Amino acid sequence: MQPQAWGTRWAGGGGSLTPEDAAPMDRTMSFVARIRRTPLPYDADAGNEGADHVPGQPPEVREVLVGAAGGSPFLKGLMARDGDWLTEALTREPQQVRADLMADADAQPDGDLMVGLRRLKRRLALYTALADLAGVWSLAEVTAALTDFADRSTDRAMKAALAPQLARGRVPGHGENNREDAAGMVALAMGKMGAHELNFSSDIDLVLLFDDARFEGSDIAAARSVFVRAARTMTKTLSEMTGDGYVWRTDLRLRPDPAVTPVVVAMDAAERYYESLGRTWERAAHIKARPAAGDLDAGRRYIERLRPFVWRRHLDFAAIEDAHDMRRRIRDHRGLHDEATLEGRDLKLAPGGIREIEFFTQTRQLIAGGRDPALRVRGTVEGLARLAAAGWIPKALADMLTEHYGRLREIEHRLQMVADARTHALPTSADGFDRIARLCGEGDTGRFRAELSERLAAVRAATEGFFARTEGRSAAQTGPQTPEPEIVARWRHYPALRSGRAQAIFERLKPDLIARLQAADRPDEAFAAFDGFLSGLPAGVQLFALFEANPQLRALIVDIAATAPALARYLSRHAGVLDAVCSGRFFEPWPGRAVLERELADLLSAAPDYEEKLSVARRWAHEWHFRIGVHHLRGLAPADEVGVQYADLAAATLGALLPVVTAEFAAKHGVPPGRGLALFAMGSLGAGWINSASDLDLIAIYDPAGVETSDGPRPLASRPYYARLTQAVVTALSAPMADGKLYEVDMRLRPSGRQGPVATSLASFAAYQRDEAWTWEHMALTRARILAGARKVAAEAEAIRAEVLQVAAGQRAQERVWADLAEMRGRLFEAKPASGPLDTKPGPGGLTDIELFGQALALSTGASARRTAAQLQAGAAAGLVPAEAATRLAESYRFARGTLLAGRLVIDGQLSEASLGRGATDFLLRQTEAGTLGALMQDLAARRAEASEMIDAALARS
Repeated sequence: MQPQAWGTRWAGGGGSLTPEDAAPMDRTMSFVARIRRTPLPYDADAGNEGADHVPGQPPEVREVLVGAAGGSPFLKGLMARDGDWLTEALTREPQQVRADLMADADAQPDGDLMVGLRRLKRRLALYTALADLAGVWSLAEVTAALTDFADRSTDRAMKAALAPQLARGRVPGHGENNREDAAGMVALAMGKMGAHELNFSSDIDLVLLFDDARFEGSDIAAARSVFVRAARTMTKTLSEMTGDGYVWRTDLRLRPDPAVTPVVVAMDAAERYYESLGRTWERAAHIKARPAAGDLDAGRRYIERLRPFVWRRHLDFAAIEDAHDMRRRIRDHRGLHDEATLEGRDLKLAPGGIREIEFFTQTRQLIAGGRDPALRVRGTVEGLARLAAAGWIPKALADMLTEHYGRLREIEHRLQMVADARTHALPTSADGFDRIARLCGEGDTGRFRAELSERLAAVRAATEGFFARTEGRSAAQTGPQTPEPEIVARWRHYPALRSGRAQAIFERLKPDLIARLQAADRPDEAFAAFDGFLSGLPAGVQLFALFEANPQLRALIVDIAATAPALARYLSRHAGVLDAVCSGRFFEPWPGRAVLERELADLLSAAPDYEEKLSVARRWAHEWHFRIGVHHLRGLAPADEVGVQYADLAAATLGALLPVVTAEFAAKHGVPPGRGLALFAMGSLGAGWINSASDLDLIAIYDPAGVETSDGPRPLASRPYYARLTQAVVTALSAPMADGKLYEVDMRLRPSGRQGPVATSLASFAAYQRDEAWTWEHMALTRARILAGARKVAAEAEAIRAEVLQVAAGQRAQERVWADLAEMRGRLFEAKPASGPLDTKPGPGGLTDIELFGQALALSTGASARRTAAQLQAGAAAGLVPAEAATRLAESYRFARGTLLAGRLVIDGQLSEASLGRGATDFLLRQTEAGTLGALMQDLAARRAEASEMIDAALARS
């Protein structure tokens, strides 16, 4: 049979190592039918001697046996010892052989474990080695078979060790009936065992825990002593070398603080350790952690409780530096820096080795897994595939690392098959390389070495740059530097730079940041805005690490500091939003309200409690709010579209959050009595266009439908129920939390204003609007839009709105509407005049004036339009305003609104000539297409005067 070259793509076939494009294979085929490659005998005589212990095999199988025994004295010895068993096993389907070995492990009697498990492990090792060498099983199937047997044998050894203690009543409150759940004791599989990736001669890394919540007081110490004794017995069963060999070398040192803790740790103590002292390498180790033996349910609950420790909610680029330091310490300790030769090189730990790919994958998972649960997988190859699918790494890179990882793991297996040694070192002699090459089916050792060198070099090239620190530019690198501005001297005293680690990272960043700030059009303004950003940061390590790993973010923050001080201050309060820039979809087109609402609803459903749901909503909304601002700043979206996006975001937030608040309230007071609550958006939000600093104008309407009281643990009458539910909604939106607030809420447009109830029944809403509402209230109603809540209530409220406006249009004489409008304008102009030429909202011809005029036209005509431009056109169609005037008013409104939107983005407070820096001025001029600030102010004044004159003329005609 022609041997398959070892350098061809490895075949998948199940388990966590399977690549997506693995070749399919019929699982019912016999061993001989599934042979895909053949090892070559290094020692033909030894190979034939070993194969003779397994007589009567087809030629293809005998070739595999000869190649295996001829390259591995260990496998030759197993053939001599278990040849009869292997002869029979090779006649069966490989998957059945595996299933039988697992079943036999489960069925081993307690008294025969020392012998029985060793016998089964020998047979499993022999069969998996042959299946591996012949390509009968993919690498994934090989590692899965080894790992499954490790799970079964560990579980059997643990329960057998506990059985006598349980039978004698030595575990308080637990007897023989607790054997199956091990009385709360569990083994977490770590490392390759946790990931279902055990290699041929692996140790198994276990963390032994017990669920101390099952015990009280002094019973905890008594139970611990029993579990410690059982752990020692279990370890002896698995690890002790006897005449029958061993089952698994067992390492228990990955438990919390192993130098001072017992071999079995209480879960509560372990959780407290990780919460207060856990390090990045321990977080990385827990990516692969998996309950493998004992009380699996308790283990799963424990892993879930550790989730916030392992998966940080923000992008964790500081993990890169920790991983870099860990790699360096390993290499320094073991002297693994030499790459000049393959002889003796560590295939696992040396540069370009297996661990490089694992570190690369795990570190990327740690960075982004807190934000993206899809990345929380244990297997290395599956992790690479998920990272590529999410856009964190290119697919070509994931495919390349997957290919190299699979082949390096296979060579690792052959190194260990030679003598069942826990080794990762390549041979030190030419003969040794010949032996490994032949086990890989390669007859040309020179070609084997060349391809192996290429793989190691490719892995190093692909991963080294990721871990290398981004060094700040020094004077030696860049020549003479401009002296640091005085403002820089105070940076070291800010809260974000309290820790030594933050200072170290920032010192590497500082030269580049200073150079970028000095290159801004107005360096003094850029430094002042960046100083405001830096001074407001509560902490710095994570953000500075994010900047270090992503130079494009440094460019963005300098751009923001130089252009939009208000956005820079927003960033200092919500620095976590910068994570979104790295998510891969930050610059994608706007998805729309429906997509946003579904996304937030999914995130809220996954949050564990109400407070966390509110925090999740805040973080999510802040990220999208920032994204809108950056798109506006960079000219990626026009002003009209930006205003709609802010309104979409508010609507999506309310739509997803209202059911959460309602459910939390209902848990205390029962489900909403009657048909539920709906929210009307008023003002600009109702019209579907707001700016970055807008409040939300809301009205809450409910329908008790004759139900007087809720039916919860603490029932409430319908009216106070909905009043308190509405207040809970307002609190959920506006309460300051660690993640800030979502929106300020204004409910003064509700019926009867400040004096009216905070929530209004559907019947009261209808009666008030029909019989009591003032003209200005009906004008405000023209912009009202149902935003969220009970659908039937919302539909009826909207029907009432439409009916009221139609009736009002017929009942109210136009003279009355215009008279009331004229009176309102006078009061508003007197109460709040424009503060300057850039204050576009108040005063004659301002935004508010044009909006009121549009509302009066909608009320007079019964038009359903909510947006000002459409209301103006409705008035023109009815002959209440000249068509040209309506068009000009709409253009002036749009222009003034765009100016307001741009000003709110870059300036906190009132927009004026004095408040604008050069960068903000340039942005404002780009948005308005004005040549100079003076020209912009003249244009605004002219438009305002024209608008006021047109409205005055319309009122005079009426």
